[in-house]
Amino acid sequence: MNLNATFIAQAVVFFILAWFTMKFVWPPLINALDERAKKISDGLAAAEQGKNARAAADKEIASLLNAARDEGAKRVADAEKRAAMSGDEIKANAKAEADRILAQAKADAEQQVARAREELRAQVAALAVKGAEQILRREVDQAAHADLLKQLATEL
Repeated sequence: MNLNATFIAQAVVFFILAWFTMKFVWPPLINALDERAKKISDGLAAAEQGKNARAAADKEIASLLNAARDEGAKRVADAEKRAAMSGDEIKANAKAEADRILAQAKADAEQQVARAREELRAQVAALAVKGAEQILRREVDQAAHADLLKQLATEL
């Protein structure tokens, strides 16, 4: 066997194999690697976009939470203000009712005092007539008695 012929045959087979590999094997492998690299870069870009979107969403959530806290604080303050106003209104109504009841009680007391004065006048007049009758020792008739009582009541 000739070493040169073997070497040449091996070289020809090597070049045919290299040509076949470069023509038919490498392009699909390169395409697969390129697609894989593209998918990886797209995935990294999508991850970066997701990270940016998450950061934006976190900022929006923080602003919404702050707005909700402010709104809640405002509503609590409004409710406290309404409660205070309601309490003041209730106090004013209670004071007005107490004043009305007090005025009614004073009016009733004045009426009772006036009634008692009238009764006292009538009793004093009756006592005066009785005293006068006893002093005079005579009986005064009913009409004269009534006239005397009216006259004494007006004088008192």
